[in-house]
Amino acid sequence: MCGIAGFVDYKEDVSKSTEVLGAMCDKLSHRGPDSSGIWLDHTAALAHRRLAVIDIENGKQPMKIIKDGITYIIVYNGELYNTEDIRKELLKKGYSFFGHSDTEVLLSAYICWGEKAVEYFNGIYAFAIWNTATRQLFVARDRVGVKPFFYAEYEGGFIFASELKSLLCNPRVKPVIDKQGIAEIMLIGPGRTPGYGVFKGVKELKPGWCGSFGESGLSVRPYWGLKAVEHMDTFDETKEKVRFLITDAITR
Repeated sequence: MCGIAGFVDYKEDVSKSTEVLGAMCDKLSHRGPDSSGIWLDHTAALAHRRLAVIDIENGKQPMKIIKDGITYIIVYNGELYNTEDIRKELLKKGYSFFGHSDTEVLLSAYICWGEKAVEYFNGIYAFAIWNTATRQLFVARDRVGVKPFFYAEYEGGFIFASELKSLLCNPRVKPVIDKQGIAEIMLIGPGRTPGYGVFKGVKELKPGWCGSFGESGLSVRPYWGLKAVEHMDTFDETKEKVRFLITDAITR
């Protein structure tokens, strides 16, 4: 488990916002006790708390890769189960790697395939990638929502974090509960309506959704969803497919 947080603001210089970003990052220390890191420029600020498991030295975040003169920075919480499969595809396309972390593979996949990269991922994840050329933030959450991603949008700005209490460390986010929030707590809690963040103005990126935030605002979309189709396989075919899926899941 790790924690991510950050914000983008097109109207104010956030390069001096180390105190706010640090507070958001520190609030996630229980998710990542091993190390922390922050990255800022005039428009974007990214933070990461890490629970180090794979490639302790080369997997530090925020991670930066420069490709064709463009800098990409990622903060990522999760695990890719098909890391090596994707790495092999990227190696064929001429990509190289300085370590063996799935973070580097995920970021390289985004650089290669853009937003379509999420269609290649088999795993649990929530991440944000800042592109210094387009000055846009790309965000995504895994298909069943194992990893959390909360956010708040305001005029010219976007704030995100793995947990609500980290989001509330940013003065732009106020701990206001409206009627919908009360209904969430009293009638549904501890569960929540998908996409709703309890506090007024706070939302949750839905499972299987991704999006981008730029100067024109936030755009989100589903990249995956369950489909209901008629089951036409025989009993033996069904048995073998189920056996393969379970075995593959355990192996990965």
